[in-house]
Amino acid sequence: MPDELFALERYEHSGTPTAPCPLTSGARLVAAVHLPEDDVVLALVEGPDEAHVTAAAQAAGWRVDRLLPARWLAAPRGTAE
Repeated sequence: MPDELFALERYEHSGTPTAPCPLTSGARLVAAVHLPEDDVVLALVEGPDEAHVTAAAQAAGWRVDRLLPARWLAAPRGTAE
């Protein structure tokens, strides 16, 4: 079964967010962006399930404020749809 896509949100009130660390344990960071108007870092992560992605993110030192299943509308090249 291919990995699922998840949108991970982390709310940043410090003004300057840190870049997310690479993930391990089978979860893969696809992309991450900072939305300064909303003080949000949004990361797209592929992994087998929500629990696995949350555990991998926390092991990498990420705070997970919200994690939702996501679906590609237009996937980057080299990314499974």
